[in-house]
Amino acid sequence: MLTLGIDPGVSATGYGLVKKRGEDLTLVEYGVITPGSELPPAQRLKVICDELEEIIVRHRPTDVAVERLFFSRNARTALAVGEARGVALLAAAKQDLPVYEYTPLEVKESLVGYGRATKGQVQELVKIVLGLDFLPEPDDAADALAVAICHLYSIQVERALEASGG
Repeated sequence: MLTLGIDPGVSATGYGLVKKRGEDLTLVEYGVITPGSELPPAQRLKVICDELEEIIVRHRPTDVAVERLFFSRNARTALAVGEARGVALLAAAKQDLPVYEYTPLEVKESLVGYGRATKGQVQELVKIVLGLDFLPEPDDAADALAVAICHLYSIQVERALEASGG
């Protein structure tokens, strides 16, 4: 199973591909899509969509996990993130991939066991879970990896419950 995790944003969209083989999770690729700030908003969204589609075509993930906007104090930021989320959902849908969505709280609870974990704590757990000898950076990419890991953990729990008849 290969999951593409996405942390959407207009100025920086993080992505991370995590492969699950047996009980092991391994890093395949991660990074950040950064459309130029000089581009008009529609062109920025096009860059994000095009690059996500290229990543999907190149790696052929089995599913996509996207961070869901849970709350934002700034309406303008929430709207921009929502637009980037829409583009991420579209890129996955164009390739007929199933999409799963997780709030930041769900991701943090899944990885750290605490919904108010810091960015540093999330990065450290991503490092440990994937057996890396470095902290994944920048934050957007680390968050995307965390979303992918959260999804793979969620699928594992669902399958265990199904197997036990619960």
